[in-house]
Parts: sequence; structure tokens; C-alpha cells
Amino acid sequence: MKILFVGGTGIISTHCVEVALERGWDVTLLNRGRSAAPPDGCNQVTADIRDPDQARAALGNREFDAVVDWVSFVPEHIETGIDLFRDRAGQWVFISTASAYEKPPQKLPITEETPLVNPFWAYSRAKIACEERLEQEMDRGFPATIVRPSHTYGRNKFPFNGGYTYLDRIRKGKPIVLPGDGTSVWTMTHARDFAVGLLGLLGNESALGEAFHITGDELLTWNGIFETLGQHLGRAPEIRHLPSSAVVLADEELGAGFWGDKAHSLVFDNSKIRRFVPEFDAAITFAAGSKDIVDWYDEDPSRCEVEPDSDALQDRLAGIHERLLGLAAE
Repeated sequence: MKILFVGGTGIISTHCVEVALERGWDVTLLNRGRSAAPPDGCNQVTADIRDPDQARAALGNREFDAVVDWVSFVPEHIETGIDLFRDRAGQWVFISTASAYEKPPQKLPITEETPLVNPFWAYSRAKIACEERLEQEMDRGFPATIVRPSHTYGRNKFPFNGGYTYLDRIRKGKPIVLPGDGTSVWTMTHARDFAVGLLGLLGNESALGEAFHITGDELLTWNGIFETLGQHLGRAPEIRHLPSSAVVLADEELGAGFWGDKAHSLVFDNSKIRRFVPEFDAAITFAAGSKDIVDWYDEDPSRCEVEPDSDALQDRLAGIHERLLGLAAE
């Protein structure tokens, strides 16, 4: 199997590259070459996909069984992908997002037929617009597949913006602010599990013209997620709760992600991906996967970097929580 990952250095894609190489596939990355060097056995094409002429020249006459685009976020990016790969790929895979599904959800579990409507988060709306543009081309025979990941993490990729900052706050007894009351149901997906589902779709002719989400099956709560991390760290987290509307006041972008995604209970039906990829099995529990994260940081103290902006934001949110408690007590 000869595949190209456009991007290939993010949370999910690095694990997919790893699994593809383990399978003996011919893997090429197309990116600007500004992140870590590609892993051994992986080919590198250095170009900026946002400059189509540069990318076309760098690709030369290369052709691929499948191309996975990790870095398309607006319809203009879809146009570039269609133009660049129409005649050089047997399949073009657009990585969308499960946050595109309607919020709040009207029916659970979520299936691939659940409407794509998210009025709260611009990121999700842009991905929906991408899907709509791509579907027009798929109707004309363009060989594409849409994949919608949910909240995905890996051993060296903490599942929240701020990375190690959250582990540091737990270790120091500093508050962690969560949306709502922390009891909404949430799904975490390990990137290696996701990789099995994605790679099973590549070169799969029956997947052309189809959309899939690939998520974990384990049902967690936000409180439970951080309590599990605390168990690995040997200290219970100091959890605080705020309504998502209050989070928006402190940080518009973070609040949009809460309100447009993480504040809602979500349960996914993975029966479609299992029909198309029988070997898919979300086998890595969050308890096991999060232990690997903690161990990865502990293996090398240089990895344990606190992000000042994320740390300050959590302090600001904790301050809002304290002020609200004070008002309630008056």
C-alpha cells in the first residue's frame, strides 16, 4: 500500500504513520518540514500545501493508492486537495471532526446519519462546509472518503490543550476547572485504535463516497477522566465546575469548544466502521492509555513543560468559580 499523509505530525496522524510503517506500507509525508524529522522508513516531501504550485512541483509524478489530508479546515483547502490529487490518488481521505454533529444532540447514540449542525463552534461549521463541498465532488465520481475523529489522544500527546500543564496542576494541588457539573458522558479515543479503523479504510473501494466516525466505546465522565489521571499521579485532582457560558467570558475560543462540543453528553455508534473494517476494536481503555501518558512525561523531565497561558487561564477560571461561590453565599 502506497499512501501519502498531508501533514502527518499531529496527535492522531503520528500514530497512524507509526501503525502504517509497522504494516510495511510505503508511507510519505507532505508538510513544511518544520516539525520533528519523519520516522525511520518514512519518505518526506517538503512543501507548503497552502501553495498548490509548490506542492505540485514537489510531488512531481508521484502517485498514491490513498492520500489522507489532515490539514484541510475550510472549503478552499478542499479545492486544493481535489485539484492536486484528482489524477494521482486512488482515494482521497478528508479528516473532518465528530464535533460537526448537531449540538445539542437530539438523539443518542450518534450515527453517521446524525445531522451536521453546530451553531456554537466556528471550527465545526468550517469542517461542515468542507464536507458539503467535497460531497458535491464525490457525487461527480471523485474517489473520496470522509472520516470524523472524536477526542483522540496518544502516549506522547496529552488530550487537552496545555499538555503537561494539567498534570502539573494536579500534582501541585491547583484547581482544574471543568465544564458543567463534570458528569456529562464523554468518549476518549486512543490514536492507535483510531489508526486501525482509518488504515482499514485505505484502499477499500467500498469506503469510497462514504463517511465514518471512528471513536472509542468506553463511556467516561469529565470528573472520571481527571480522577483517573489523579490516580496515576497519586493525588486526587482539585476539580471545580463552571457553566460553559461562564467559560466563554474568560476565553472565547475555549468556551466555544466547550459549548459546541465538550459540554454535551455524547455516545457514538461505531457499527458502521466495524462493518467496513472488522478488525477495528477500541481496545485501549483510558485508564491504560492515560497511564502511558503519565509514564511518558515521567521518563524525561525535559518533557514536563508548563504552558504559561494555559496555566494562567485555569487560574482565571478558578478565580471566576470562587467569585461565583461568593456571590451565591451572599
